[in-house]
Order: sequence, then structure tokens, then C-alpha cells
Amino acid sequence: MSWTFQSVAIVGSGAIGLYYGGRLAKAGEDVRFLLRSDFDGVKRDGIRCESVRGDFALPQVKGYRRAEEIGPVDLVIVSWKTTANAHLKEILPSLLHAGTQVLTLQNGLGNCETIAEIVGPERVIGALCFVCLNRLAPGFVSHTAGGRMSVGEFHPDDQGGAREIVRRFKLAGIPAELGEPLEDSQWKKLVWNIPFNGLAIAEGGVTTDVLLASPEIEMEIRHLMSEVIQAARALGLSLNDDLIDFNIDRTRPMGPYRPSSMIDYVEGREVEVGAIWEEPLRRAKAAGAETPHLEKLLERIQERLRGHGKTSGC
Repeated sequence: MSWTFQSVAIVGSGAIGLYYGGRLAKAGEDVRFLLRSDFDGVKRDGIRCESVRGDFALPQVKGYRRAEEIGPVDLVIVSWKTTANAHLKEILPSLLHAGTQVLTLQNGLGNCETIAEIVGPERVIGALCFVCLNRLAPGFVSHTAGGRMSVGEFHPDDQGGAREIVRRFKLAGIPAELGEPLEDSQWKKLVWNIPFNGLAIAEGGVTTDVLLASPEIEMEIRHLMSEVIQAARALGLSLNDDLIDFNIDRTRPMGPYRPSSMIDYVEGREVEVGAIWEEPLRRAKAAGAETPHLEKLLERIQERLRGHGKTSGC
């Protein structure tokens, strides 16, 4: 019998969780948000999104402070920053029943493996969100571009979990698709995330338009993208060189976009160094790929974080 879902828990009610969870709830799905510091604001004012795909608001939100209050659901969506993953072993068990699937929308590498250690690999589904989102206040999200979601099974089986998620997300107005093998999609997203998130920090906290305004920095972006592509190929994946121009060309119209890691850096929060830079670099080196630009970028990021009194997050 194919898997389906009737209830959803959002673990991580930042920009990603509020946007995708909010779209599902607006479409009538039973969505329950795990809220921490934003609990009072969201319970009072609801969720609001200003979106290029149409604004929406949810005056009434099913918000909870503790996973135990949510209880077992059919689908858990993990959308918090990877720096919080150490708490998953405390959060996830209360949300599971025998048929629960866990979907991670997180950046970088290693997240599916972390979740699989807690819930079992057969429950894990991964998705990559190609979207420009910023959380401007508790429950308030700005969606300025993109929104496509690529979904893939971490442990392929015949339950059809990824297919059902794509179908239901589409019904909620989310442009979801069954992606290529999950690892391919993860590395394709890193082609953008590694240089733009990284250099936005390394250059002191600047937006993407500032990075692309400098020919020297654009060249460094191209070098970094090429190294990510070569690392993926060394791991047996099929990434094409045309991803370089594609990612740069789609970034120019974004204007002064603030990558999520840059926002964390300038606001003094822990940065997702482990998942976005350290783990890809570890896998690249293990596969024998040459990565001098990525190694230098990681050093620059770590130097900036030390200056802020922050260490790298795993």
C-alpha cells in the first residue's frame, strides 16, 4: 500500500519552514508548527508572507512549544538550520508513529545521514529548495524569487513517499518535482551555496550584487563553482560545466540578495559551516579532487567567524 499523509509537523519555523508549511496550511493541510522564540508572536499574529507567487496570511496557526504537544504525525518536515541538528534526537521520537516519513529541506551534506541514524533510513526523504526567502520578523516571510523544490528518496523503496509529497505540494501551489538522484541535486545546489554564501561572509557580510560587481570576485566564484563540479564528478556524479553560467546568470537579477549564511553571520548567529563547506570538502578530498579555492574560502570563513567570536557549526 502506498504511503500518504494527513498530518504534518514543521520542525524549524524560520523562513523555509514558515513559507512551505504556510503554503501547505493555506491549502487546507493539517500543519503543526514547532515554535520556540517566535511562539508568542506567531500565536498572536499568525503567519504572513509577501511572495512573488502571491501573498498569503494565516491568522490562526497550530503552534506548539514542544514536540510532545504535537504528537505523532504522518510527515515531519525538518527545516531548521543544520546547526540545530544535535537536538533532533530529542525532537523526532515524539513525532513518529509506525508509518511516519521525515523530509529534510536543509542545506548541505550529511543531514539525511544524521536523521537516518535516529529514525532509520527507510523513513528519510530529502528535498532541495531553490528559493530566495528571508524571515523579517516572527511569522513574517519575504519571498522574492524561485520556490522550486526537488524531492528524492534517501533510501529508495516502493512506498512512493517522494511522489506523494510532490503531488500534494503541487496542489498547495508549490512547484515540486521528483528530482534526479538526491546526491546529484545536493551537489548542484552546492554549486551556488558554496561560493555565494561563503564569499558573502568572507568579504565581510555583503550581498550577491556586491560580489558580482567585482570582476575579481566573480572569477573566484567561477573557480569555486568549477571545483564543486569537479568534486561531484570525482564522486561519480554527472554535473555539467554549464551550471556555472546558469547560476551566475540567475543570481544577477536578484539584486542585493542576502544569502542565509551571510544573515546568520552579520546577526551573530551560528553559521552552517559543517554542512555547507566542511563536509563537501571532506568528501571531495576523500575522492581525490583538487580544491585549493574551496580550502582557502573555508579558511577565510573561519577567520571571519573567529572575529565574531563564533566557531564553525556542524
